[in-house]
Amino acid sequence: MSKLYFVHESSYIDEPCEIGAGTKIWHFSHIMSGCKIGEDCNIGQNVVISPNVIIGNNVKIQNNVSVYTGIICEDDVFLGPSCVFTNVINPRSHINRKHEFMQTVIKKGATIGANATIVCGNIIGKYALVGAGSVVTKDVPDYGLVVGNPARLIGWVCACGEKLLKDKYKYYCNSCKSEYKLLDNLLIKE
Repeated sequence: MSKLYFVHESSYIDEPCEIGAGTKIWHFSHIMSGCKIGEDCNIGQNVVISPNVIIGNNVKIQNNVSVYTGIICEDDVFLGPSCVFTNVINPRSHINRKHEFMQTVIKKGATIGANATIVCGNIIGKYALVGAGSVVTKDVPDYGLVVGNPARLIGWVCACGEKLLKDKYKYYCNSCKSEYKLLDNLLIKE
């Protein structure tokens, strides 16, 4: 039976793992055992996906990303080139802390910019956008736009990825015309 996904001949897939139909795994990547990768994903060059990582459908992982144990990427997530994840708060070479791996969740539709660092134990909200080079040290709200080191909230983005504009009563997208309301510091699509 032929596989329903593509793996470049230079990549390694450890068994067992699940890889969905239509997924493409490019040059020099390594998918470790216990991983669950959804359908129609694109795993770029030189990507490592550590044991037991969960990747949803239609996730795009650009070149040179290591997705460590404890990371969960929901559907439609974009991980920019060379973004970085951690999974232990205080690593030491001489102390085994695998029992201390912390979970980090990247919610549906979120984007992590190139060279951003995501410190473990945080949640990146749905459709949030982490700017290139940012260092995330706390949760990012749904639709939040964060930049800097440490990353700070500077605005809101639409599900389509455009920065939201604000009038007196609401936030709105000038591109797709979606409207949002801020309620108790949470942005809600109307």
